[in-house]
Amino acid sequence: MLRLNTEVLDASSLSFNTRLKWFVICFVAGIFFSILGTGLLWLPGGIKLFAVFYTLGNLAALASTCFLMGPIKQLKKMFETTRLLATVVMLLCLVFTLCAALWWHKKGLALLFCILQFMSMTWYSLSYIPYARDAVLKCCSSILS
Repeated sequence: MLRLNTEVLDASSLSFNTRLKWFVICFVAGIFFSILGTGLLWLPGGIKLFAVFYTLGNLAALASTCFLMGPIKQLKKMFETTRLLATVVMLLCLVFTLCAALWWHKKGLALLFCILQFMSMTWYSLSYIPYARDAVLKCCSSILS
C-alpha cells in the first residue's frame, strides 16, 4: 500500500512544460520574497516582515524543485546522508528565524538565523553539483592559509 501511495505522489499528471513553468514561478517568487524582505528590513519594526518574507522566499525556492522531481523524490534527496546535516540545519534555521523575530523579539538573533539560513541553503544547493562542496572547501582553506 505504501509503495502505491509513493508512486501516485511521484507520478505527475502535469506535462514537463507545465512543471517547468511552475518551477520558474516558484523560484522567481522565492527570489522576490527574499528581496522584498530585505527591503522591508529597513522600515521601523521591519525585522518581523524581513524574517517572514525571507523565510517564505527560501521555502518557495526550495518547494520549486518539487515541480521538477516530485515531492517524495525531493524529500528522499533532501534526507540522503550527503545532505542530511545541511537539510536539518536549514530547516531549523527557517523555524528559529521566525521564532526569534515573531515570538522572542530578538532582532540580532533573527538576523543571525537568516544568515545561517542563507549559508545552509547554499551548502545544501551545492550538494547537487558534483565536487562543488569540495571546491568551496578548497577555496576557503587556501584563503585562510
